[in-house]
Amino acid sequence: MAQLTDRSVQNLLAWAATDQYKIGRPMTVTLVTGANRGLGFETARQLVELSHTVYVGVRDVHRGETAAATLGARFVQLDVTDDVSVRDALATVDSAEGRLDVLVNNAGVSGFGEVDGPTALHVFDTNAVGIVRVTEAALPLLRKSSNPTVVNVSSSMGSFWAVTNPDRPEFNLSAALYSASKAAATMLTVQYAKSHPGIKFNAIEPGFTATDMTAGLGGGRPPAESAKTVVYLATLNADGPTGTFQDEFGKLGW
Repeated sequence: MAQLTDRSVQNLLAWAATDQYKIGRPMTVTLVTGANRGLGFETARQLVELSHTVYVGVRDVHRGETAAATLGARFVQLDVTDDVSVRDALATVDSAEGRLDVLVNNAGVSGFGEVDGPTALHVFDTNAVGIVRVTEAALPLLRKSSNPTVVNVSSSMGSFWAVTNPDRPEFNLSAALYSASKAAATMLTVQYAKSHPGIKFNAIEPGFTATDMTAGLGGGRPPAESAKTVVYLATLNADGPTGTFQDEFGKLGW
């Protein structure tokens, strides 16, 4: 995959804004989980600019409604750790749109700090089982799309290749539960791609990003920069890749 530049993104946004692009073209229906801040919020913003009908799935109603109003998106209450909440959220999208074209499984927690059973259950329930909950509920709607696409926000912290490579920044980081849950997220991506060949499933390493989740680590680039690759995978053509783990430069080993 070629590196995304500011100029290429600007050209894409400009083309999406033209009447030639919009006329006769159905709106792409997209759901982004955990979209009230950080990477999810910026991903949703960029997809709105590309004329997607974006649903922001957020656990907290006030934060979700505020984010949706700011973005020009639509809000659905969605807690990825709650089966009823997930089913209700997808039922809302179904009632309003009748299909789902793009799902971005972005919601996640860090799990840094103490390693114990309750923390492990919470981290895996959010970062891995949450993907299963939302994806399973979304599958019937995705099958109604002409170009169904799922992007799972993972991490190279879950890559054996990266964390054992002294030349990689992950080599010096320790986050057992987060890393293991993201390894699970990437494997789920591959297995879903194999089980559902008519739907594109790809996992993304968005890069070290300055968000509330990473505030304790210091540094990180703006979410707008990291969101570009998420948006790239969310807007693949029908013949685009599936079952991959990528960053902004292309496919990663894991």
